[in-house]
Amino acid sequence: MKAANSQSAKIKKDRPWHLCLFVTRESSASANAIIQLRRIVAEYLPSDSRVEVIDLMDEPERAEEEQILAIPTLVRKSPEPIRRVIGDLSDIHRVLTSIGFVFERVDAQRLLH
Repeated sequence: MKAANSQSAKIKKDRPWHLCLFVTRESSASANAIIQLRRIVAEYLPSDSRVEVIDLMDEPERAEEEQILAIPTLVRKSPEPIRRVIGDLSDIHRVLTSIGFVFERVDAQRLLH
């Protein structure tokens, strides 16, 4: 059973991810979240992953549609299930773990440097 879970996690990591980051342009926390998300995508996720940055000042209706209660909020749309990280994205290991990223030994070593 454990091997099946590991295989499932590996498949998820190899497939493109779809992430949405909900921000407001006037927030320094949002600016930092955008920077951290770009780093996460560039260093850890498949190159064909899709990232949307949604400024709720421009699209306020998206907050209700997506049930966004605080900003910044990162939503992993795919692979399913949907996962959310609310607030500070500066702890990359915590963010990756929260969105379901499964670390390999090389990934863990990269975080330490």
